[in-house]
Amino acid sequence: SQDIKLHSRVLEYTPGLWEEVTYGQRKFFDWGGWLATRPMDELPHWRVIMHRERDGHPDCDPRIRRMGQEHAAAIAEMRAILRERGVVSNRDFEMAARTRTQSYRGRKDSSLALYYLWRTGEVMTHHRENFERVYALTETVAPAHLIHESSDDAADRFLFLKEIGFAGLSRLQRTQDAFHRGVPFSRKKQICQALLADDAIIEVKVAGWRAVHYALAGDAGLLSDLSAGRVPPAWTPQETTTTDEAVFLAPLDPVSARGRAKVVFGFDYVWEVYKPEHKRRFGYYTLPVLWGDRLVARFDSKLDRATDTFVILGFWLEDEALGHDEAFAEALARGWARFLRFLGASRLDAAAVSEPLLRQRASCL
Repeated sequence: SQDIKLHSRVLEYTPGLWEEVTYGQRKFFDWGGWLATRPMDELPHWRVIMHRERDGHPDCDPRIRRMGQEHAAAIAEMRAILRERGVVSNRDFEMAARTRTQSYRGRKDSSLALYYLWRTGEVMTHHRENFERVYALTETVAPAHLIHESSDDAADRFLFLKEIGFAGLSRLQRTQDAFHRGVPFSRKKQICQALLADDAIIEVKVAGWRAVHYALAGDAGLLSDLSAGRVPPAWTPQETTTTDEAVFLAPLDPVSARGRAKVVFGFDYVWEVYKPEHKRRFGYYTLPVLWGDRLVARFDSKLDRATDTFVILGFWLEDEALGHDEAFAEALARGWARFLRFLGASRLDAAAVSEPLLRQRASCL
């Protein structure tokens, strides 16, 4: 999902490039309750949150502190092993030799101990093997000049600005995602007033929406352009537009995930990967299709590595009239052509596409 998300935004992105930039070049680090990479120079701010998690701060996940209390011996053991070995993976410890746990984060105490050390900042991800973290002590991963904590006030301002910037337009609600990022909502009113007074953020009212939203002050020009029906110059793509070439969104893309597709685009999207096959409406790994500024279709697919073929398993239009639209047919074909290069596949099997025009354009790839 993370590679597809980057493919939709970064010209000629190749799978795994984010890992090279993160773990090879050390320009980013991963940290949080899910896969999230953050610029390395932000580390001092995030170390404040790591410290708060260790201390059980009310704006942080209380399970982390309990984990430290309940598995103190295993944590001390993992800390000593890391100093001795340098790098350690959870797979280095056989289940039979460990204490079993019933935690949401692992079935053995060594797993929880490593996770705790990672969440509280003593260790960082050195690299990944088959997507699993391999840990190392922080001082062996991060530059020495970044291994410190910023002030609480600086960290709090940073977190609110980051939260607003992440959404573009935010109500600053205590969502599960924001909670896992350690956003200090207990100080929301005080911090927002300070940021407004400093002209760091602005209040935004949206027609038809009752709640006040916040945006970064630097984005005021973008909002003005959008309100006037213009595409902001800063959004000009390097090579092609979403009108010229359809873009496929990852299942967890923030543009469409968690109900945003329905609210923003009127597009009812649910990732069905965890549904039993007989309960799926569309497919196992269905991707929304963005054309222009609309979500107009979705498709399920697979990569047949034996034949080096990208196979469309199902294709569904929101508006059947698009099946006869030459401009959309060309844009969809271009999108699939770039997706083939991204996957490293040599051919596309679009036999499952029922619309003759769309299938014919795809067959020319």
